Amino acid sequence: MTAPRTTPDDRPPPGLRERKKIKTRRAIRGATYALIEEQGYDATTIEQIADRAEVSPSTVFRYFPTKEDIVVTDAWDPLMTAELRARPEDESWADVLRHVMRKALDQSLAEEPEVTRLRARLGVEVPAVRARMLESTAATALLLREALAERSGLDPDGPELRVFAMSVMGGLMEVSHYWAETGHRDDIRDLVDRALDVLEHGLPAGKP
Repeated sequence: MTAPRTTPDDRPPPGLRERKKIKTRRAIRGATYALIEEQGYDATTIEQIADRAEVSPSTVFRYFPTKEDIVVTDAWDPLMTAELRARPEDESWADVLRHVMRKALDQSLAEEPEVTRLRARLGVEVPAVRARMLESTAATALLLREALAERSGLDPDGPELRVFAMSVMGGLMEVSHYWAETGHRDDIRDLVDRALDVLEHGLPAGKP
């Protein structure tokens, strides 16, 4: 009999020290987004963020090496990979990714909808943020490769999973940019489904 997979909800709650870290991280991110909304990205400094979050500038840098990291870093990568590992072994990779992405987006849009929209907009409007987002996709793609390797038995460092994971991440980044560029007109979850359809089935038929 196959042992039941562990789900993210099965994990023990964080201890006091970890809760304090989470609280500080959230305070820094919240201060950053509030200041950016008030005065713009370029005008917002680390000193202002620290003052608003009621921490020292060194504390800000301890949690986030750069201002761009405050915008780019979130809590979804470990949650998404844990959710991916918990899916049934016979589920197709496309269905796995649809489930994981929709769950993450549902939670993100429920907890911080304005922040989710702002991050997407900054990724389009601020070159430094866009560049950092591009860099961060490599780290997320590695997590995705490792999780998919466990499911498929493929080599996580082989070209197949490398190409696949970066294709997924590149597609998700383009969806985010499209969403922001069109004024968040569409449901981001539907756009992600369309992106995964392209990866699974190829481009739709064009004009004859």
